[in-house]
Amino acid sequence: MKPANRINEIQEYYFSRKLKEVAQLNAQGLDIISLAIGSPDMPPSQQTIEKLCEVAKQSDAHGYQPTMGTPELRESMANFYKKWYGVDINPATEIQPLIGSKEGILHTTLAFVNPGEEVLVPNPGYPTYTSLSKILGAKVVNYNLREDNGWQPDFDELEKMDLTNVRLMWVNYPNMPTGGNACIETYKRLVDFAKKHEIIVVNDNPYSFILNEGEKLSILQIPGAKDCCIEFNSMSKAFNMPGWRVGLCASNSTFISWILKIKSNIDSGTFRGIQLAAAEAYNTNSEEWHQEYNVNVYRRRRDIAEDIMKTLGCEFDKQQIGMFLWGKIPEKYSNVEELTERVLHEARVFITPGLIFGSNGKRYVRISLCAKDEKLKTALDRIKAIEW
Repeated sequence: MKPANRINEIQEYYFSRKLKEVAQLNAQGLDIISLAIGSPDMPPSQQTIEKLCEVAKQSDAHGYQPTMGTPELRESMANFYKKWYGVDINPATEIQPLIGSKEGILHTTLAFVNPGEEVLVPNPGYPTYTSLSKILGAKVVNYNLREDNGWQPDFDELEKMDLTNVRLMWVNYPNMPTGGNACIETYKRLVDFAKKHEIIVVNDNPYSFILNEGEKLSILQIPGAKDCCIEFNSMSKAFNMPGWRVGLCASNSTFISWILKIKSNIDSGTFRGIQLAAAEAYNTNSEEWHQEYNVNVYRRRRDIAEDIMKTLGCEFDKQQIGMFLWGKIPEKYSNVEELTERVLHEARVFITPGLIFGSNGKRYVRISLCAKDEKLKTALDRIKAIEW
C-alpha cells in the first residue's frame, strides 16, 4: 500500500515532531521549559466562560449548527471590526466564521487556486501557507521579507517577478515570526498591487492587539480593499482562546460565498455554546481587559525574554510587537540549530529555530511569551548558568 503523492510534498509539522522529542526528555525527568509555541496560557474572560456553560446546559443547544455561523456570532464579528478597526462589514454577507485561521487557509486556497497555479508566500512566514499550498497542488513562489526593509514586502522585487500564474498572495501583519508591525503604507501598496496584477491578497491578522498600544490596523481600512483582499482574524491570541478554534474571514460578498461553498462541503458549524460564548467575548471584553491581557502581561514577559536574547548574544528590534521575540544569532554559530539544540539539551529550554519559517529565518531564533513569568525567569536562570 502506498500513500498519495502529496504526502511526499510535505513533512510532519515541525512542532508536532519536535514536541515528541521534548516529551521524551520530560519523561526522563529533565523538565524542559517550552518557549516555542504561541499558545496563550491565560484564560478567556469570565463572561465568556459563563456563557459557554450557560448554553451547554440547554437541552436544545447540541445539534448541528449552520456552517455560515449563527447570526449572533456574525453580528458580533462585524461589530468588532467596526469598533476596533473602523471597518464596516455586512454581517449577513461579508463575514465567515472559521474553525481557526488554519482552516481558512485551506478553504481559501481551494476556493481560488487551481492545481498547478501559483501562490506568493512570505519568506520567512507561517509554515502552513506553504504546506497547505503543496497539499492542494499549488506551486509556492516565495517573496522575500528582510530585516533591512522592516520585514515589509519589497514591491520593486515583486514587480520584477513573473506573476502571470499567481492567484493568491499571503501576507501577515502584524508579522509572525518577525514582529514587524502593520503599516498603512504597506496595506495601500498591497491593494494597488492586487488590483494591478489581479491577485487576491489575504492578510492574516491575529496579532494586532498583542503588545500594541497604538491604532489597530486592518487591510480592509484601505478604500477598495474588499474588491481584491481577504482578511483573517482569530480569537486564539487576543482573546486567550486558542483551543476554542474560532476565527473569521472578511471580504466582499462574492468571495465569502465562494469560501462558504467550499467550507459547507467539508465541515459543519462549531458547537452553539462556543459560537455564543465567542460572540459574548467580542461584545463584552473591555478595553481594560485587552490592556491587561494583551499588553501588560506580555510586556512583563517580553522584558524577561529580552534578557534571554541578550544572554544568548542575539540582537533584536525592541519595536517588534506580538507574542514572540525574534532575534538574530551571533556570527560564531554556523547555523541556528547549533544554538537552539544547545539551549534545549544544556539549558533544558525549547526555543524555535527561525529556519522553520523559511531560508530568510536561518540566522534567527524565536522565543514565545506564552509562559508564566516564573517559567521565563527559570529559563533565564538556566541559560545564564551556561557559558555561551
